[in-house]
This record gives sequence, C-alpha cells and structure tokens, in this order.
Amino acid sequence: MSSHTLDDATGEANASQRPAVVFIHGLWLKPSSWDRWVELFNAAGYAALAPGWPAEIGGAAAPETIGEVVAHFSRIAAALDRRPALIGHSFGGLIAQILAGRGLSAATVAIDPAPFRGVLPLPVSALRSAWPVLHNPANATRNVSLTPDQFRYAFANAVPETESADLYDAYQAPAPGRPIFQAAAANLNPWTEARVDNEAAERGPLLIISGEHDHTVPPSVARAAYERHKRNPHAVTEFAQFPQRGHSLTIDSGWREVAETALKFVQRFV
Repeated sequence: MSSHTLDDATGEANASQRPAVVFIHGLWLKPSSWDRWVELFNAAGYAALAPGWPAEIGGAAAPETIGEVVAHFSRIAAALDRRPALIGHSFGGLIAQILAGRGLSAATVAIDPAPFRGVLPLPVSALRSAWPVLHNPANATRNVSLTPDQFRYAFANAVPETESADLYDAYQAPAPGRPIFQAAAANLNPWTEARVDNEAAERGPLLIISGEHDHTVPPSVARAAYERHKRNPHAVTEFAQFPQRGHSLTIDSGWREVAETALKFVQRFV
C-alpha cells in the first residue's frame, strides 16, 4: 500500500462519516490477513482500514522498531476525524494497547497480544515460537521468514496440517526481527518501547482475546496483560478465551467467531 493509497483510504473513511476501525497485523502476517474482517466490519457500518507497517507502505527498511510502528499508526489515527476503534493481533495487539494508552482509541481489541513491560510470564512455547529470530543476534537488523514447520508451531498448531500449509502460503511474510528482541528485553530495560500505559484515564474500553492453545502468546501471557489492565478504574476491561484455538485464530477457518466477538464489543462503544 503506497502512502498515496493510505491517504486516500483515510480520506474516504472521513468522507463516509462512518466510525473508523483500524486493523493492525502482527509479525509474519500480511495486511491481507484482515481482508475478511474488513468486509465484515464494513458491512456492519464501519469504515475499516488495514494498513501495513511502515516498510510495507514504502517507508522504513528493516529494522523497524516498536516505536517506529507506533508512530506510524499514531499518524494514521490522527488523520481520522475522530478516534477509531483499534483491533490488533499479536504485535499488532501490543501496538493497539500502546495507542490506547495514549488516548488514540475509541475502543480496543487486542488479540493474542505480544507482551509489554510488566507482563512477567515467559512460557517455553513462547520462547520456542520466537527462537527463529532470537537464536541469532544478527536478526535484529534484518527481516526473518518462518519455515512452514515454524509457522505451524507458532501459528497453526490447532488446525489440520493441510490448513496450516494453506495459511502459510496465503499470509506468511518476512518480518523485522527488532521488535522480538525489544519485547524479549522489555522487563530488563526501563526505557523500553514495549511499554503500555494501562492505567491511563483516556485509555478507553479494552477487550483482550486469547486462544487456549496459542504457542506464541499463551493464555498465561494474555491473562497477565488483562490483570494489569483491569486495575484501570476509568474504563471497561474484558477478557475472552477461545477454546481449542491457536495463534492463527484471526485467519483460520474459525476466524468469523473471533471477528464477531470483536465486532460486538466495538459496537457497544463506537
């Protein structure tokens, strides 16, 4: 997506006078991973946008940092006439929470969100999912792809092998390694960019969604994020867990159940 196309998209969202929803994908997925969600939300009366990360729109090359991606989506939110709802998956869920803590979201859904500073659980499966990046420090300066087997473990462990292969072919994309290193060191670095102001008065309503069998962001990690957010006395904070689902829950054959849960939450507030 070019910057011109993105400008057109935000302009169209403003001209439509429909409330906007911005989808933020995570690492190793393409913006097109949201295509069915965009159609669903548009049909429900929203102006849905699924922009890429900066490099995908022709901006920065690897390494993209969490701060750079946050700044990018902050500009997109600011270009809209009113605060959008934000829906993010994995690292996109982390980005959405950071933006919400800065008062840029009317309602937020964070699906299997990457951990932020203060989220302490570190399950073995999460380390194994990130190992394709973390095993080599040089990966902090370049893009990294997953093999089909790595994708199956990290994303598609809860679907049949044939579906995993189809999802890999349709949606897997190289991703910058830098954010993985930043998140891994978040609790050791007081200046980390993987920081969420979960008690901000202007944070707005938040739903965290978790997949029961997620290897990349196991339920203990998502639940720990929820426990920190629910301390916020100013806004609604909710948690939903989908049984028998993995990290691919936004793109696999059960995507609609997850999308409709997110849609119902957004409709309550936006």
